[in-house]
Amino acid sequence: MSDASLDLFLPDRFDVLRDRSELDVIVMPVESGLSMIDDQFSDIPSSGFGAMIILRGESGAGKTTFLDTIPMFRPGVSAVRIPYGESVIETLESLQPIGAPRLIIIEGREALGRVAESEIEEGLHAINSFLRTTPAGRESLVVWPTNSDSLSEKLSSIADVVGASALIGTDEVVYRFSGPPKSDWVTIAEQTTAALNAGASLAAYGISAEQAAAMVSDSPTLGHYLKRIRKLGQKNTRPVSVLEAAERCRVWTVVISAGDSEGDVAALTRGGFSQVDIDRIFTATGANSLADMKKQPEKYGLLGMVLDARIVHVDALTALAVARTFGDEKLKAAMSSRGMDTKRDAQAISRIQTSQLGLLLSGSPLGTRKRGPKEGSNTKIAINNLIDITKTNDSLCNRAFGEALKTAGIVADFEVEKTLSGGGMSRRTDLYVHRENLNFRLEFMWRADVGRADIANYVLGKLVNYGKLTGYLD
Repeated sequence: MSDASLDLFLPDRFDVLRDRSELDVIVMPVESGLSMIDDQFSDIPSSGFGAMIILRGESGAGKTTFLDTIPMFRPGVSAVRIPYGESVIETLESLQPIGAPRLIIIEGREALGRVAESEIEEGLHAINSFLRTTPAGRESLVVWPTNSDSLSEKLSSIADVVGASALIGTDEVVYRFSGPPKSDWVTIAEQTTAALNAGASLAAYGISAEQAAAMVSDSPTLGHYLKRIRKLGQKNTRPVSVLEAAERCRVWTVVISAGDSEGDVAALTRGGFSQVDIDRIFTATGANSLADMKKQPEKYGLLGMVLDARIVHVDALTALAVARTFGDEKLKAAMSSRGMDTKRDAQAISRIQTSQLGLLLSGSPLGTRKRGPKEGSNTKIAINNLIDITKTNDSLCNRAFGEALKTAGIVADFEVEKTLSGGGMSRRTDLYVHRENLNFRLEFMWRADVGRADIANYVLGKLVNYGKLTGYLD
């Protein structure tokens, strides 16, 4: 099992994202560019032949993203890429008519130094012939992206000689592409971060909304902006003190209740590893005492990240099986005094192994959460009795979980009520467990009835305490 990563995955080049399933979530349409493409394809049937566009944009402006995702926003359009090193002539000759608009992108030839003048001339002659004389060409739009004026000018001058004004489809010989408007950049950064980092917001990496907005104005391109966001996020999670805190404290809240709290836990977490979502936590609680905290979501989002804070739901059947099978004599005596069954449960091991707690401690994601059968009246009475025991001595039940996790091979060792000191204060952890060089501090929330706001307040309280103990918070 590897430690939870603090790295922010936020590429500033589209090539890295091209084949990822999250693409349809993170790409926003560039309406001005799409409108220009629509105009070209509308004009092709009227003109009787295809057209070419010289698309000039700075490196990092999003030219590749825009061109590659046109079929996403215009489903009737198909796309063909001709990468650098692949023959333009041979590729064009191999194309057959498809009876629908086709976009052909000349890739990897954006700067004059990378492509020889002879290759430019040869390519433009081939493009001109293809667009004018072949059935496939008469339904095609060829786009040659560039990131320099020198190549743009070279292409336009040769295109004028080869095909006169008929070859270039746009009114201006070189179409200037600036990418998504700057007003969309923060949203793009947020959406991309969430899609590629298990739902994490920028706040989880210590980046405030004000910081994200301020960085827009002095970033020349979207790619440059995303790179700055990534580096700031990495910087925030890299200080020695932060890493030490992350290594000492992996603070997981384990929710066990007599009610149906699984949905509330899911509503406060993100991703398959049930990580705390600080934005949802703040939304769920209306406590006036948290007003100052809500003003700095990035501070507490980063705290949740470096403490690997998670909220884990354990169902009543698993909790009861653990108590009956792994409880010590004191716990069983307390259970018997309340008329509870203390017979060992043959499924106790499998229940703890397949529980959310067992899966997550083993390093496995939860996957799709499936709702099991509703608990019967006897189960509800029993779990309420068990919770009643925790009101006066919760360590008895917490110890049973430690024994269960150890016996099931999920953890190597455990300690109940382990003390952590720091910042002039100390706190005891309900259950401290160790596995594969990693330590986890499990805080058990035993409640007869618990709601989303209750869980949110409890988790925030624990985060603040551990933040102070590790020196992250004053």
